[in-house]
Amino acid sequence: MKLSAPIFQLKRRAKLMARSNNVPLNEALDQIAREEGFARWSLLSSRMSSGTLSGTILSRLDNGDLLLLAGRPGHGKTTLGLQLLIDAARDDRRASLFTLEFTEQQARKHLRTLEGDGGSVADGVQVVTADEISADYIIQYMSGSEPGTVAVIDYLQLLDQQRSKPVLSEQVQTLGDFARRSGVVLAFISQIDRSFDTESKRLPDIRDIRLPNFVDLGLFNKACFLHNGEAQLQDVA
Repeated sequence: MKLSAPIFQLKRRAKLMARSNNVPLNEALDQIAREEGFARWSLLSSRMSSGTLSGTILSRLDNGDLLLLAGRPGHGKTTLGLQLLIDAARDDRRASLFTLEFTEQQARKHLRTLEGDGGSVADGVQVVTADEISADYIIQYMSGSEPGTVAVIDYLQLLDQQRSKPVLSEQVQTLGDFARRSGVVLAFISQIDRSFDTESKRLPDIRDIRLPNFVDLGLFNKACFLHNGEAQLQDVA
């Protein structure tokens, strides 16, 4: 069933309804769900989340969220980040990739491959490859973006690789403040420490994030950890 609007816009509509009618948010969400042909919001959400992993993540993100996409090399974190942008663009959201890993040509090739033949949505994803990428650069570039815009930073540990840039913890704090003010969703692709032991647990967790420089991981709202074809999205406590 196709919704009348992307799920993030339906959430926004419910929040406005709750405030204007002075009703609990869950009641407003259920009302919106009934208008879309579902008995309850939980049914609408689960139906929309039953597709791809990236679609599931997108449906569970709120405006202003900071998301970690973390895994060891070759386990799909970059692919997930790119697919998240394609899904956002398909929802008519502004979608931007800030990458210190790929050239624009490489990023475009990956995006088009993920979308498949005959598609043109991936071409709408903005790709930024400037060496100057940092918190201030990203904020200036994203200035004026509508709430629900999605940006992926590839990747977290490279943001402060140049001595002229602020330390990583300051940049994440700055980007978090910007996300909350603007409603822009920021997803950070992140490395996992080599000490992650698959014999003790199937998936890495927040304790396994590789941090050559200190970052308060409590600044992130959500995290998705990937390993060997498995993935888990969770709130960051």
